[in-house]
Amino acid sequence: MIVDFMALQRDENGCRQLIIDWLLADNQRMQALQVAEQMQLNDWMLAAGFVRNLVWDKLHGLQTPLNDIDLIYFDLSDITVERDKAIEAELKRIAPRLPWSVKNQARMHLRNGHSQYQSSVDAMSYWPEVQTAVAVSCQSGVLADVESNAIKELNLTHQLTLHTPFSLTCLFEFAIKHNSKAAYELFEQRVKNKRWLQTYPKLRDNKNW
Repeated sequence: MIVDFMALQRDENGCRQLIIDWLLADNQRMQALQVAEQMQLNDWMLAAGFVRNLVWDKLHGLQTPLNDIDLIYFDLSDITVERDKAIEAELKRIAPRLPWSVKNQARMHLRNGHSQYQSSVDAMSYWPEVQTAVAVSCQSGVLADVESNAIKELNLTHQLTLHTPFSLTCLFEFAIKHNSKAAYELFEQRVKNKRWLQTYPKLRDNKNW
């Protein structure tokens, strides 16, 4: 199937459907969603490179390793680092080969010097890059056994939910865009340290917009 990526820059629903199709076809990402759902965390989602890199890989014809799985959630009842570590430990027990990282967004405003965030999506609205602030979650009990490939036999498109405070079309703009809520110096540092422009050479950074 030939995809018109330029047309998708103007089609939010088309972007949503294509990203969900790509997620459903990615067994490692679907396994991660299955495991994360078992934690039954409030307002949880898999964010950052989990969706962003999948799209950038497709734009470049690559398949880069899933080096981090950022599970974010929002729970004011316990904002301790210890709880995040306990959840991370349980995830690693269930799926030790997956690179988990867990952060309760109800406490991240303290580290960042912001007012209290109201939700996981609100927290993402402060992330340095617009393209990073995209996440996915699934409804309880909808995922099949990925190891048996049974998931490919089910129509689960409507069961995966994409979340972003911005627009999904940004992922198809061949760009890394600075979020004005974050310091530009932090954005520049992350672009350099993450080496996104080297890994994905078709991208432009915000300076060239």
